[in-house]
Amino acid sequence: MSKYALITGGTKGIGYSAAKSLGEMGYNLLLTYGADTIAAQKACADLRHEHKVDATSLQADCSDKKAIDIIDRHINDRGIRLDVIVFNAGLTCRDYFEEMKYEDWERVFFANVHYPTFLLQRLLGNINNGGSVLFTGSLMGILPHAASLSYGVTKAAVHALVKNLVKFMAPYNIRINAVAPGFVNTEWQKNKPAEIRKNIENKIALGRFCDPDELAGIYKLLVENSYINGEIIIADGGYSYK
Repeated sequence: MSKYALITGGTKGIGYSAAKSLGEMGYNLLLTYGADTIAAQKACADLRHEHKVDATSLQADCSDKKAIDIIDRHINDRGIRLDVIVFNAGLTCRDYFEEMKYEDWERVFFANVHYPTFLLQRLLGNINNGGSVLFTGSLMGILPHAASLSYGVTKAAVHALVKNLVKFMAPYNIRINAVAPGFVNTEWQKNKPAEIRKNIENKIALGRFCDPDELAGIYKLLVENSYINGEIIIADGGYSYK
């Protein structure tokens, strides 16, 4: 029987690396994205070609409440049963605390906390017994975040959400875990000024940013290992050890 995985924000960066890993494992894929339709279509075409699995993209903006209905309708109209969900889509706001607007704070909270919570609630009946739910957390939910207060606070909330949801998912035999990456070479990080990147790298024992594909093995582990539950797996290269 075919296995199916939903990955929010699955057409680029960390989400796409997770998609490649799950595709290699034989999972059919539903990948949501925000705006870049051409890139999303290419990502799915590449996955279909490389792994011979069904890969479909679905536009669903994580900052828009309507996205929950869009995903729910797509899955139910097609009778899809899910084995894995990866809640990876998220937002940040880098405004200084003194300039931060309530609307931006609320938008980040919705995308990073409310959206995955209520999407999971909606899809609970579509997840197979023994399913696995993963969140992309962040090292910045553990250490203070100097650049985005809303991001650090919401990722800390994601980690707490994972721990608390364990008890609620237990009756359904669904495991729930999170990956908390440090600094990863995604679109968010590649445009950092060289001096700032160097300062960060100097704090990492391995002396470099993480490649998104290096995280894929952690998502794979959390899907495959049927006894890991309620864990936040940190992957930061030894940040602050230097």
